[in-house]
Amino acid sequence: MDTIASLFSFITWPVSWVIVQFHKVYGAIFGPDTGWAWGLSIVSLVILIRICLIPLFVKQIKATRAMQTLQPEMKKIQERYKNDKQRQSEEMMKLYKETGTNPLSSCLPILAQSPFFFALYHVLNGIATGKTIGVINDPLLASARQAHIFGAPLAAKFMDSSSKVEALGATLTDVRVVTAIMIVLMSFSQFYTQRQLMTKNVDTTVKTPFMQQQKMLMYVFPVMFAVFGINFPVGVLVYWLTTNVWTMGQQMYVIHNNPTPGSKAQAAYLERLYKHVTHHGKVARRRDKVIVKAIVAKGRDRNEFERKFINGLNKVGLAAQTDGSVIRGESQAVAVAEDGTPTTTGGQPKRQQPKRQSKSQRQSGAAKADEPSSTGPSLSKSDEPEDTKPAGASAKAAPKQGSGTRSKAQSGQRKGPQRPKSPSKK
Repeated sequence: MDTIASLFSFITWPVSWVIVQFHKVYGAIFGPDTGWAWGLSIVSLVILIRICLIPLFVKQIKATRAMQTLQPEMKKIQERYKNDKQRQSEEMMKLYKETGTNPLSSCLPILAQSPFFFALYHVLNGIATGKTIGVINDPLLASARQAHIFGAPLAAKFMDSSSKVEALGATLTDVRVVTAIMIVLMSFSQFYTQRQLMTKNVDTTVKTPFMQQQKMLMYVFPVMFAVFGINFPVGVLVYWLTTNVWTMGQQMYVIHNNPTPGSKAQAAYLERLYKHVTHHGKVARRRDKVIVKAIVAKGRDRNEFERKFINGLNKVGLAAQTDGSVIRGESQAVAVAEDGTPTTTGGQPKRQQPKRQSKSQRQSGAAKADEPSSTGPSLSKSDEPEDTKPAGASAKAAPKQGSGTRSKAQSGQRKGPQRPKSPSKK
């Protein structure tokens, strides 16, 4: 570790200078030789570095999501050229070039932060060995060696011997208890950050090897922090615990406000946005408009949660626009007149469907249609003169009521047509 830290000695001076400047501020409040002054100086250094790395973090998020969308294509290339590794690499590079993605972009914050980490380790190691380094002179070195964080010296390690810890003015028990708690918190914060990324902010509709790798890293990284943590000085543990807590909070903010499409976090976000839009009738925040604009632009490529969001707006008479805003639909847009009655303001009125009539109403309507009109000639047979009818017409009328087949069956006659009787011979 000392050899690696010496490689970043070029940044030791800036790191030590920043720590000293923060120490002057906190030393005036808590005292120059206290652990609060030196510990808060390290925490402030972390916050300053992470603020400077926010643009890289945004780039990391975009690169990670771009890699997630490319996982199905990458899997196809791996299956197609599984026996030709060189062709597989060429196709992968071609895919990255066409889509404008870079797999190393997701590692940029860690790579950019590593020089500061090793430079801080180099500074704290110099304090532990009693050597001046950077802008830390002999008075500052003596002050830093006297500083204790919850009873543990700033430069003490978990694996230090009791004689070395006693030389720093502490006991081995205090050092190991404090360092063990900090190592556990550091590992837990790393595990929780990776776990919320896997359980909430991953597209559940796509199953790729990338998800399995992330799941494996979720368990590997905490173990690595625990192994390396026993060899870190207390000051470095403060630095690493602070940066893990910052990363966890930053990740929670991103998941809450800008989730990955298709993830559980997006479902929760769109549900909150739907309630806000239906209550206020508009999209207020700019980032919400950006997300609504992206959903509208997808068209038929929307996922299940996005379709549910758009359909929900349509049901309450709202329509999402291409610029990310939400307006009330024309069929639902009404204005209040002076007397307080609602009137339609835009578009044609909605066409009303005719009511379904009952059977009795239909029959009565048909009967009325069959009745002769009071105006116009009548075509019914009842209007004909009686003298035009044949004489036997009334005798050969229709059979009487109730003289159907049932009455014939009761009188013993057979059903169906009967043979005419032959005339009797006289």
